[in-house]
Amino acid sequence: MTLFGGVISVTGISFFLMCLFAILFFGYALGRITIKGVSLGDAGVFIIALLFGAIFCSDMLPAPIEFNHEWLEIVESFGLILFVTSVGFIAGPKFFGNLKKNFKSYVLIGLIIIITGGLSAALCIMLGEHVFGYGAETITNIDGFVAMIVGLLSGSLTSTPAFSAAKATVDPAYQSLVSVGHGIAYIFGVVGVVLFVQLIPKLTKADMDIERSRISAVGAAEDKAAKVLKLLHLDHMGVAAFSLAAILGTVVGKIKIPMSSAGLDGTCFSLTTTGGCLLVSLIIGHFGRVGKVSLMPETSTLKLFRELGLVLFLVGAGIPGGADFVANFNAMYFVYGIIMTVIPMVVGYLFAKYVLKLSLLNNLGSITGGMTSTPALGTLINVAGTEDVAAAYAATYPIALIAVVLVSQFLIILF
Repeated sequence: MTLFGGVISVTGISFFLMCLFAILFFGYALGRITIKGVSLGDAGVFIIALLFGAIFCSDMLPAPIEFNHEWLEIVESFGLILFVTSVGFIAGPKFFGNLKKNFKSYVLIGLIIIITGGLSAALCIMLGEHVFGYGAETITNIDGFVAMIVGLLSGSLTSTPAFSAAKATVDPAYQSLVSVGHGIAYIFGVVGVVLFVQLIPKLTKADMDIERSRISAVGAAEDKAAKVLKLLHLDHMGVAAFSLAAILGTVVGKIKIPMSSAGLDGTCFSLTTTGGCLLVSLIIGHFGRVGKVSLMPETSTLKLFRELGLVLFLVGAGIPGGADFVANFNAMYFVYGIIMTVIPMVVGYLFAKYVLKLSLLNNLGSITGGMTSTPALGTLINVAGTEDVAAAYAATYPIALIAVVLVSQFLIILF
């Protein structure tokens, strides 16, 4: 396909990059629109990417733009590595102090959110089976509907590991339904949590200066105890140290742990690239050096990589998500997705506030981790005005990551 009499080809990498930058431009512009103090922020990029995919890339169009899927996967994966590695480095210095103080709370919040999500999914299955019907002519039995629902659950919690585990567990005939469900629910799974972390501080009329002081107090002793040493820096921006963490994190994320008698040929659990890079950068960020060699990137580098990584991830996920959304949208499935996003999030927040008595920013940080929501963490950092919320995200995320994989598989087996 060509534009302007063949002057511009829409199949080349140059056109792809032009579209990417156009999405970033209009996405940031949309994200700046504020209504009563609430804005989409970086999620505006996701919305524009979805619209781009829906308008220009859907197979339902007579002549859709067809980008190389590998380009989109590279953009998404590269962005995710940049973001989570930056978050790990930023959270690392205070992570273990925060974890030591609130370990049980983070475990409980992660489990509460995912278990509630699983119960919400079970409710949707029963509603579909006995009340509303399966919702699509192509789904004629309970097995196909369960595959759709677990896909919706993974999308509602924006969890790629749950999505992969569900596809590996269902009958091969229904794997495409898992993909469809994931794509439909992913939209509100991103936007819903982004809006939630902005609305709660406003609804509770929180004094952010006070809330920042509460969360910043954690780990302060570690900062005071840090030794001032003259360290060797491999480069002045810390890109080398960042690259080392990304390499090691990717390797760790590829390690597979069998979860069935079939061994590596069956269902396996892994931290994935996201979890691996987060874990490694947390550890390196905590220690900061090896001997007299600094392994800590500059703060300016981390902030740039965190922001760039987040928006690249949103573009890479948004374009194909928009195309799938048009082809497979069903209003009832979208409602199910909203249920599986809102109920776990609200229950987790109330449990953390009234039972665990966590401070607001620790609460919301753990909610973003429990919902495995990368975009919401980026928004929360901007809302809170402090990077310290990343520690709560990083502590809760691994618990939720493991739990959502297990819950997704349990739903398939149960129904």
